[in-house]
Amino acid sequence: MTVQASPIRNVLFIMCDQLRWDAISCSGHSVIETPNIDRLAGRGVRFDRAYAQGAVCGSSRMSFYTGRYVQSHGARWNRVPLSIGQRTLGDHLRPYGLRTVLVGKTHHAPDRDSLAHLGLDPDAPENVYLMQCGFEGTERDDGLHPDQRNPFDLPYNRFLRANGFDVPNPWHTAANSVTDEAGNVVSGWLLRSSAYPAIVPNELSETAYMVDRAISFMSESGDDPWCMHLSFIKPHWPYVVSEPYHQLVHPNDLPATVRHDEERANEHPVLNAFQRSRIGSCFSRDEVRQTVYPAYLGLVKQIDDHLGRLFAALDAQGKTDETMIVFTADHGDYMGDHWMGEKDWFHDQSVKIPFIMVDPRPEADATRGSVSDQLVEAIDLAPTLVEAIGGDPSDLAHATWLEGRSLIPTLHESAETQLAASDEANFAETDFGYLEMSNHLPAGTTPEQMRATMVRTDRYKYILSEVGPNLLYDLHDDPDEFHDRAADPSLATVQAELHERLFAWYRQRDNTSTTVEPMRAASATPGDTANDGIVIGFWDEEELAAGLDGKLF
Repeated sequence: MTVQASPIRNVLFIMCDQLRWDAISCSGHSVIETPNIDRLAGRGVRFDRAYAQGAVCGSSRMSFYTGRYVQSHGARWNRVPLSIGQRTLGDHLRPYGLRTVLVGKTHHAPDRDSLAHLGLDPDAPENVYLMQCGFEGTERDDGLHPDQRNPFDLPYNRFLRANGFDVPNPWHTAANSVTDEAGNVVSGWLLRSSAYPAIVPNELSETAYMVDRAISFMSESGDDPWCMHLSFIKPHWPYVVSEPYHQLVHPNDLPATVRHDEERANEHPVLNAFQRSRIGSCFSRDEVRQTVYPAYLGLVKQIDDHLGRLFAALDAQGKTDETMIVFTADHGDYMGDHWMGEKDWFHDQSVKIPFIMVDPRPEADATRGSVSDQLVEAIDLAPTLVEAIGGDPSDLAHATWLEGRSLIPTLHESAETQLAASDEANFAETDFGYLEMSNHLPAGTTPEQMRATMVRTDRYKYILSEVGPNLLYDLHDDPDEFHDRAADPSLATVQAELHERLFAWYRQRDNTSTTVEPMRAASATPGDTANDGIVIGFWDEEELAAGLDGKLF
């Protein structure tokens, strides 16, 4: 008989915004060293084939937080509200006694229309979880604060003003601006600014500030159990970083650009639109990539250094051995690969994510330092944490909502006992109707068509595009995803199988927004409706009596 592991006491859920899976040194591809993240991987399991469910911040994060595919939770893009009918990570963890707190970004848009419809006050303390995606708003900061949004009362702005940057919006004019060689203050939104250091010193940066807030929370929490979501704003743009991080990487030392001339010659309308968009065409220029990418990697290195402070504080407070740690990202960043910028499409640069989990319990000792090639998804996080803190993801309180699977078996079993990945698949969705690139699509394309869905198996990646033909990549022969094979007759059977697999996935989505599992289970119980006096299918009193006694079934 398998002995149930003792519940985890605390959860430290770390997310970076727009962090490529290959920008950390333990993945083997980075030109910078990230020793603190690497040590984390040495203490846990690094999942080498983890994928986000959404190709942009909002949709991806709502899948992390709800444990549901984008198709199910409905928040398809940034600023699309998450229905108050959805349950989030906090809703699943709080019943077990954990405080669920946020330090940093969620990109969650509250469902104000539903709140108003139900007569709920969005400012009432009892509605904080509905307004903050299931977390206490310990330090909510989505990191998008140009002057036009009037973020002057932002806590981080108050902090900067108290430390000598006494201007209305120092987030913009100090933390995310630079001074160029002519002595001009230049906004970090302009990509040329990446060549210069941010005006604020490292110790006053957004990354340092959020780690300080996280350390304070851990100290103030005492012996109370918690789940803290530390969500870094970086290395998301504006791509500026404090000294000395802005010049750690020389442009000549950058990884080779992953792109092929064939990609520019293709006639796929969506790929062409992404490449022709302002962001895609900009990052396709060598000077842009060589200026921005070093700052991006500097932001990653800065995060790693401050994580060292966080982990040291966790050690000093005696909480390391009772805390499960998760390190991941909401999506990646093209950085000019495939002649594109930003994210929003399905190349690995965009939807493949770093994903490290550390389970401190003895049951995980056999897998420490291992790398799993299991295909895992962002939606697997929520059921994993439910099981880690002592819950059962298959209980009716969770099963109606959670579409992922717990990864505890992978964390607790040696690689030799884990199942092969041949039958696994990952799914992701994107909605590009919100983007400037949509202006480059064929005339007459409707917003409802500006969507695509991906299924990724052990060998293939298949993309169902509502605009233009579908796409197929053989990842064994073409790991860089240069050559679309959808028109290859030798792969017609493979494509048909993947197409059906994708539609089977669509058909299996349960889009109900209420708890239906108890009703479904009760309705399937033999004789249950008869117990309620609704007698269906019985011939006479004798059959009814036998049915109620369970003898007929």
